[in-house]
Amino acid sequence: MARLIILGPPGSGKGTQAEYIARHFSIPAISTGDLFRAHVKGRTELGAEAGKYMDKGEFVPDHVTTGMLRLRLQDGDAAAGFLLDGYPRNAAQVLALDELLSSGRHAVDVVIALTVGDDELAARMLRRAKEQGRSDDTESVIKRRLELYRDETHAVVTSYTERGLLVSVDGTGEREAITAAAIAAVQAALERGSVAGPGRD
Repeated sequence: MARLIILGPPGSGKGTQAEYIARHFSIPAISTGDLFRAHVKGRTELGAEAGKYMDKGEFVPDHVTTGMLRLRLQDGDAAAGFLLDGYPRNAAQVLALDELLSSGRHAVDVVIALTVGDDELAARMLRRAKEQGRSDDTESVIKRRLELYRDETHAVVTSYTERGLLVSVDGTGEREAITAAAIAAVQAALERGSVAGPGRD
């Protein structure tokens, strides 16, 4: 059983890695983007609220995102663990996740942080923008996106580092090698016993 979180800046390949890592541990990869799309498509109450913000290009409020995650974690496939991609993304969501998991006497086991240099991230996103014909992804826009990501997630990284749950994984190189390194880092953290404590199994 593993309850994991993956963090990484835009262009780090976080979504791709999440799928492969989750598959290895036989747990679902749960991304906030997928949750938003599922609720909007299903025309749920939460989806309608999220859609108002998404249509304007604004962040979906924490209480809406957390509400969607609460429902998702009640699904049977998440009973044996999960890998969260895109949540928590700020200090308030870290506390909300603590509360969500504490109701089942669980806690986060390991937080994977993919690290990639800014020059590499910018090159990847510019290449992707060119392939997808996205003229809005300029160097200045990409730089701003990276700054916003770091500002927003600083508290998340700090919190999980202080708890001894964060493992850094080099996000450069071949996809297979990054996946293998991430899996090895998670397994080592679990075996170290640094994640043992009240409410953990």
